[in-house]
Amino acid sequence: MKNVIDIDGHKAIVSLDPEIGMIRGEFLGLSGGADFYVKSVDDLIIEGRKSLKVFLEMCAERDIPPFREFSGRFNVRLDAQIHEAAVLAAAAENKSLNEWVAEAIEAAARAE
Repeated sequence: MKNVIDIDGHKAIVSLDPEIGMIRGEFLGLSGGADFYVKSVDDLIIEGRKSLKVFLEMCAERDIPPFREFSGRFNVRLDAQIHEAAVLAAAAENKSLNEWVAEAIEAAARAE
């Protein structure tokens, strides 16, 4: 997966902020925002650890769960023609639309 780094088991998206000329990291899956800015790639892990530590400490002080809970359910809105094509593709594989979409998302999410 591009632009994602792992810091102590937690994933962060990394991008360039051209307005300030710095690299920005933002942790995913947290119940709040935890981001960090660095000038060099070498500093990503160091600053990411600091940001994550501060976030986790604040959550502990305020008795807030630090991680988002995911239900496993979400809605997707598609163009009607894409919806129809997906139903047909799923049926051709003898799968429900839900099974077909879940497998496609899983394959895409696991791709590096």
